[in-house]
Amino acid sequence: MPQTKHIKTSIFALMLLVGTTLLLPARSLATQAYVFTGRTMGTSYAVKLVSAKPLSKSLWQEKINLRLKQINARLSMYQKDSELSRFNAAPTGQAFRVSADFYQVLKQCRDLHTLTAGAWDGTVKPLVDLWGFGTKGRRGTPPKPAQIKTALKRIGFDKLKIGDHVLTKTVPGITLDLGAIAKGYGVDEIARLIRDGGIENYLVEIGGELAGAGKNKHRKTWTVGITNPEKGFLNSGLYKKVRLDNKAIATSGNYRNYFEKNGQIYAHIISPKTGYPVENAVVSASVISDTCTLADGLATALMVMDTHQALALINSLESTECLIIRQDGREKTALRSSGFKTYEIGF
Repeated sequence: MPQTKHIKTSIFALMLLVGTTLLLPARSLATQAYVFTGRTMGTSYAVKLVSAKPLSKSLWQEKINLRLKQINARLSMYQKDSELSRFNAAPTGQAFRVSADFYQVLKQCRDLHTLTAGAWDGTVKPLVDLWGFGTKGRRGTPPKPAQIKTALKRIGFDKLKIGDHVLTKTVPGITLDLGAIAKGYGVDEIARLIRDGGIENYLVEIGGELAGAGKNKHRKTWTVGITNPEKGFLNSGLYKKVRLDNKAIATSGNYRNYFEKNGQIYAHIISPKTGYPVENAVVSASVISDTCTLADGLATALMVMDTHQALALINSLESTECLIIRQDGREKTALRSSGFKTYEIGF
């Protein structure tokens, strides 16, 4: 996955894979809550609907599963027959027609690549694989500089030509990995499915990326938590709680996927510019925005960027805030965008 990612416990008693944790209140008789869970995109999902009107649980489970199956069939790099896998296998210069889902994600990828000055790059898969964090298996030693130099020739989102529902490779060997944005897109699409069904109160989570709207059963704004980033711990508690009021949140971290060699730690967030794991002391980045797709992509980009540049970028965007956690030695430092505190809840 591009600068791979993402790291959570939830009300649904499911251990998730990236940095936000779902926190829900105790049972209430005021309205009916409906919970749907399952597997998608190599991780778990959980959806909560709150309605005063009776809902068909079987129908909604079927609708959610069907939409997620459609998205996975288009954006998965693990399914050999997925649309993404077929594009990656296509020859250089061949115009590859893409679906509406693929095209929507591609446009947002292009915007993210430009917005982050290349820190977000969906073509970084060869480097991720080379370092042992991708689909080619793990490794315990760093690759050789010559190998990294060779892989860098196949990196660069600008080496893809995006037309009207058409995508074309302009250099041999380039591949696309949408893992750093696909979960966010999935969250947004399930949220849209729910709204189209006339339901205003919901919380959607895929692999720890979340979107919440309306109120919970207690007519309160949804509350979620940002996991305390600790190497070697699956459940290290919460670092912060935040409100999700018609917003989405995504977290990226590098504290669970790494290897150590000769006292040096190599984490899975790879810079698409240098070809090496980033060394900016950032262990976690959480982004709150209007869409989970944008939050998901930005969270990955902030892991790669210099922290001053990252904060400046987020402060320049409307309706978007971030919390970046740095770790120097044993000391953690929280860096917030100008408006992030408005979402925080004190413990």
